[in-house]
Amino acid sequence: MLKLRQFIPVLIIAAGVGAYHNSFQGPFILDDIPSIAGNSHIRHLWPIGDALSPPASSMVGGHPVVNVSLAVNYALGGLAVRGYHAFNLAIHILAALTLYGIVRRTLLRPGLRERFGASGDWIALAVAALWTLHPLQTEAVTYLIERGELLMGLFYLLTLYGFIRGVESPGHGRWFVLSVVACALGMATKEVMVTAPLMVLLYDRAFAGGSLRQAWARHRRLYLGLAATWLLLGYLMAGSGNLPGRGVGYGLGITWWSYALTECRVVVQYLWLAIWPHPLVFDYGGAIGGGITISHFAEAAPYALILAILVAGVLVELRRQPALGFVGAWFLVILAPSSSVVPLAGQPMAEHRMYLPLAAVVTTAVVGAFEIGKRLFNKPQDVALGCAASGAVAVLFAFLTIQRNRNYSTALTIWQDTVEKRPSNPRAHNNLGFNLERAGRPQEAITQDELALRINPDYPDAHNNLGIALMDQGRPQEAIEHYEQALRIKPDYPDAHYNWGIALERMGRGQEAISQYEQALRLDPEDAEAHNNLALALAREGRGQEAIGHWEQALRIRPDYAEAHDNLGVALGRMGRVQDAIGHYEQALRLKPDDAEAHDNLGIALVQLGRVAEALGQYEQALRLKPGDARMHSNLALALARLGRLPEAIEHWDQAVRIKPDFAEAHNNLGTALEQAGRVQEAIEHWEQALRIRPDYADAHYNLGVALEKLGRTQEAIAHYEQALRINPDFVQVQNALARARAAQ
Repeated sequence: MLKLRQFIPVLIIAAGVGAYHNSFQGPFILDDIPSIAGNSHIRHLWPIGDALSPPASSMVGGHPVVNVSLAVNYALGGLAVRGYHAFNLAIHILAALTLYGIVRRTLLRPGLRERFGASGDWIALAVAALWTLHPLQTEAVTYLIERGELLMGLFYLLTLYGFIRGVESPGHGRWFVLSVVACALGMATKEVMVTAPLMVLLYDRAFAGGSLRQAWARHRRLYLGLAATWLLLGYLMAGSGNLPGRGVGYGLGITWWSYALTECRVVVQYLWLAIWPHPLVFDYGGAIGGGITISHFAEAAPYALILAILVAGVLVELRRQPALGFVGAWFLVILAPSSSVVPLAGQPMAEHRMYLPLAAVVTTAVVGAFEIGKRLFNKPQDVALGCAASGAVAVLFAFLTIQRNRNYSTALTIWQDTVEKRPSNPRAHNNLGFNLERAGRPQEAITQDELALRINPDYPDAHNNLGIALMDQGRPQEAIEHYEQALRIKPDYPDAHYNWGIALERMGRGQEAISQYEQALRLDPEDAEAHNNLALALAREGRGQEAIGHWEQALRIRPDYAEAHDNLGVALGRMGRVQDAIGHYEQALRLKPDDAEAHDNLGIALVQLGRVAEALGQYEQALRLKPGDARMHSNLALALARLGRLPEAIEHWDQAVRIKPDFAEAHNNLGTALEQAGRVQEAIEHWEQALRIRPDYADAHYNLGVALEKLGRTQEAIAHYEQALRINPDFVQVQNALARARAAQ
C-alpha cells in the first residue's frame, strides 16, 4: 500500500495533464479580455501596490490574490495564453492532491478506519481522479478568469486540510496556522470562501465527535482566527463595491424571491450535471433578457420540492450520521452564497460554481459504490471491480473533458456552441456576433447582433457591437445611431463613446470625434486604445503636444502597446526629437517585429540623422513584410538614390507608381532620377503626370521648368517657374531660376 501511495500524486498529475493537454491554446474570451488582457494592474509585480489593488470594475475587483497571480503570469510570459492555462491547471492539480489528502485522512479517522481499512487509499484516489477529470470542471479550469474559483477552491481545501493535520498532530500549531492563513488567502480570492469557517466547524463536529459546542470548546482559538478572516473579506468587499446590498441584481428588476425561485431549478440542474454532464453550456444567460428567471412559484415548485427534501435530509443526517450530513452540507453550503437570495443578474447559473460542491457528489458516488461492492462481492473482487469501475469512469470523463476543451479552442467555437445550446441567450448571440466581426464576417455578425436585440431590445452591448459591424460595412451613420441608442440605455458606457469617435473620424468630423474620445476617457481613464485614438485625432488637428501626452499615457497603462510606441515615434520625429522617436520605433519592433510601418518609420528617422545605410535595411525589411506598399518603395528609392544606387532607385520608384498611379511625389522623384540618368523625355512625362495629379505641386513645376529650359523651351520653363512661385512665393531656387531664364530670353 505504501508503494501505491507513492505513485498516487503522479497518477493524479498525469490525469490532469492528459485531460487538459488540448486546452493550452484557448484564447482570452469574454471577461478574460478586460480582466487580463486589458488589466493594467498586472503589468508589473513591483511595487506590488497595483497588483494588490485590481480595478474594481473588473472580474478581479476585490480579489487581490487572483490579481497578483495574474501579475506573476504576466511577468513570466506577458499575454501568452499558454502560461495562464498552465497556471490554472497547476492550481487544479494541487487542489486535487489536497482533496486526496482530505479524503484519505478522513477515512483513517476513528470510526471510519475500521469500516474502510486499507481501501481508503483507493477510495481517495478515485474521488480525487474523478473530481479532477469530471467535464463539469472545464469551465473553471479552461476559462482563464475563473482562476478565482480555482484558487478559492485550493485555499478552501487547504483550510480544511490544515485543520485535519492539526487535529492529528496535537501540539503542532503550525497546521492550524496554515489553516488560518489559507482561509485568509481564500477570503482575498473570492467571496464564496465566506463559508469555510462553518465547514471546518461542521467537519470537527462530524469526524472528531461531540456537539458543535464541544467542537468550539476544543478549538476556540482556531475558530476565532478563522472568523477573523471575515473582517478581511468585509474590508475587500466594501472597497470593491461588492457588498450584498449593492449586488448586481438589485436595482435592475431582479427581486430576491424571483432569484431564489430561479436558484431552486439551478441547484437541481447542477446536481443533474454532476451525474450526467450534458449538455455543458459556457453561458446560460443573464437574469435579464436571458429567459432563465423564474417568477412564479408554480414553475419552481418541482425543483423547490427536490431541494427541500435534500435540505431536510442533510439536516437529519447531520444529527443521525454526521459524516453523511457533512458531505451533503458541503454541497449546499458552498453553493449558498451564489444560489440563495442575493441576485447575481449577470449569471444566475454558471458551471464553475460547482467546482468545490462537485467533490461532495463524487465522494458520495465513490463511497456509495464501495459500500454496494462490499455487500455484493468478496474482498479481492471488491477491490478489483472498484478499480476497474473507477478506471472506466475516469477514462470516460477524460474523453468528455478533452472533447469539451475543443469547444474552447477559439472564441468563435465556444460562442457558436453556446448559441446552439441556448438560442434564447442574447449575450451568446452578441458575443458570437462580436467574434464573427473580428473574423472578417461582418454580415453574419450583423445577423447575430440583430437576433440579440430582438430578444432584448435594451441590450447596450448588442447595440454597440452592431455599430461596429455596420462600420465594417461602410455604414457609419447607421453605426452612430446604434451607439446613441446604447448610450441612451447606458449613459456611462465608455466603449460606445469610443466607437462613436471612430465613426465620426471616418466621416471626417475630427473635432466631434475628439469630444467622444474624451468622454470615453472620462468614464474609463485606463483605456489605452482610447488614449491612442484621441492622440491620433489631436495630431490630425495640429495639436501635437497634447497628442504626445495621450500616447505617453497609453504607454503608462500598456507598456507593450506597439502601435502607441510607433505613433508616438512619428509625433516626436515631426517635432524634431528624432533620437527619442528612434527609441520608440525600436521598442515597437521589439514588441512586434513584423510591424512594417515601424520598420519604415525607423528608416525615415535614420535618414534624418544621416544614417542612410542603416535606414536601407529597415526599408528593405518593411518591403519584405508589405511588398505592395507604394510609399515604402518610394522611401527605399530615396535611400538608394542618396547612396548613389540610381538604377535600383528608379526601379523602386517605377514600382511605386505602378502600385499607386496617383502618387504625385513618386512621379516627381522618379522624374528627377530619370533626368539624372539622362532619360530627360521620360522624366518630363513623370513631372507632367505629377502636375496632373497635383497642380499645386511647386517642386514638380520647378523640376519640369529646369528640364524644359535645358531643352531650350525657355518660355514654357518660365511659365512653370511663375506657377511655382504663385504656389510658394518664398521658393528661393525658383526665384533664381526665373531670373536666369528671363535674362536669357
